[in-house]
Amino acid sequence: MPPGGTGTGTGPGALAAWRRFRGAMICLGILLVAAITLAALGSGSRHGRLDPRSADPDGSRALAELLQARGVTTRVVTTAREAAAAAGPGTTVLVTDPDRLGDTQRRTIRSVIDLSGGRTVLLAPSGLSLPDLAPSARTRGGAFERDLDPACPLPAALSAGRAGTGGGYRYTTDGPTGAATGTACYPDDGHPTLLVLPSGTTGGDTVLLGSGTILLNKRLASEGNASLALQLLGSRPELVWYLPSLTEIQDEDPGEQKSLFELVPRGWGWALLQLFLAAALAALWRARRLGPLVTEKLPVAIRASETTEGRARLYRKAGARDRAATVLRAAARERLAALVGVPPTGAHEPAALVPAVSARLTDGHGDLTALLFGTTPADDAALVALADHLDALEREVRTS
Repeated sequence: MPPGGTGTGTGPGALAAWRRFRGAMICLGILLVAAITLAALGSGSRHGRLDPRSADPDGSRALAELLQARGVTTRVVTTAREAAAAAGPGTTVLVTDPDRLGDTQRRTIRSVIDLSGGRTVLLAPSGLSLPDLAPSARTRGGAFERDLDPACPLPAALSAGRAGTGGGYRYTTDGPTGAATGTACYPDDGHPTLLVLPSGTTGGDTVLLGSGTILLNKRLASEGNASLALQLLGSRPELVWYLPSLTEIQDEDPGEQKSLFELVPRGWGWALLQLFLAAALAALWRARRLGPLVTEKLPVAIRASETTEGRARLYRKAGARDRAATVLRAAARERLAALVGVPPTGAHEPAALVPAVSARLTDGHGDLTALLFGTTPADDAALVALADHLDALEREVRTS
């Protein structure tokens, strides 16, 4: 452990960072604790639409409590298998979203309709689920959201009177309605929004309710909604409230599983493309433009001799005599070429430079080719001697 250390791994830098950001970290911690607390408190009371445990305006807790007061027990299930296992002559099975069911779930609910001998209530089934659940019925478009009169002999409808069954689907059957083929109630523009069909088992029936509005907390007290809902769902001592889930469909029908991109709505693809183009345009707009080079005034002027000495020390420290000799010879050749009239392209060619330099010399200087284009000096002394010979050669050419 270093002298004076505490062994905790903290130092002045860590303490300074903590003092600087501790306010933000404390606020973030408070927000996280508050979010977790609110989620925990609300998880037990908030549920989805048409959930009998939910007191939200779109929940159905008020109806469930009224049914309980009348002696009807309500059981919430989330799979078709649970609904089929609980169904019987003394039960009402409420399917809150028939169109969400997969093939397996629709077959299971269809067996409940045919064999249980109880009542099955389907909320707002469309042409997607009707062929499997109620083949004799078809949709006839949508109904306006308004209160409608019963206009049928169904006792539950006559007792309830006007009710808000509009705002969903209207239905029709293959033949005339009646005791044998079904009872049509609450018509909108001539087509019923409530259709009661007999099932194959004695005492059983199927109720098609075009809209689930009358079951919601916010609409239960309007007109005869409460009366109609209680009579439709409370005719048997037990109510099985089936809330289909997407997880059930994916688990029981692997063929219906979709990838993440298939679950994303189609419009989001275009939205992401537009965001990408906008980001690209913003990048082009704000990108740095490279203009012409400009000279910059240095804060400190450095003499050329100091730069040369510094570079020489670096060469010496690295032991780069080959590089130093190459630089010395190349600079000398360029200066000599300018003195003797050799073009720059021939300054580094022995055949062009050596004869021109020899013609300007009075005394012999040995092998000029070895001096100007020779090998690397063997040691530092040889490198210094090379520099001296090059200087002497250049001085003689200048004075000749």
